[in-house]
Amino acid sequence: MNVILYCPEIPPNTGNVARLTAGLGLTLHLIKPLGFSLDDRYLRRAGLDYWPLVDLRLWDDFEAFVAKGLRGRLIATSAKAGERFTEYQPDPNDNFIFGPETKGLPKTVIEKADAVYTIPLKPGVRSINLATTVGFFMGLALSRLP
Repeated sequence: MNVILYCPEIPPNTGNVARLTAGLGLTLHLIKPLGFSLDDRYLRRAGLDYWPLVDLRLWDDFEAFVAKGLRGRLIATSAKAGERFTEYQPDPNDNFIFGPETKGLPKTVIEKADAVYTIPLKPGVRSINLATTVGFFMGLALSRLP
């Protein structure tokens, strides 16, 4: 499975996701533009000393990722729409794409997805932290693999 962060904006979130992917043995794809430099101290601090273990792929844009990096289904995540994530049926080649913290995924990306899933939230709560969301999705997805 792959984790794709589309135009992430907050360095500590990306650092935490990098640490998670290193620990779970997943590939992390970052699609530009990034809201920070990869040399950002907050990004590095959040990833701790796990950066050498991160299988990191950097893409200039979504189209480049789709053309050369996408293998398997594209699973979009959304705070606003989609099937409940409890309906997800895993495939080890799935690619989970997460949008930027302030905007979520653009409609053009969601339209290219094979499926869209959401975490049902309590009314009045519009979203949860990106790193928490990635951890939730990947934990549940990996727990369902044979």
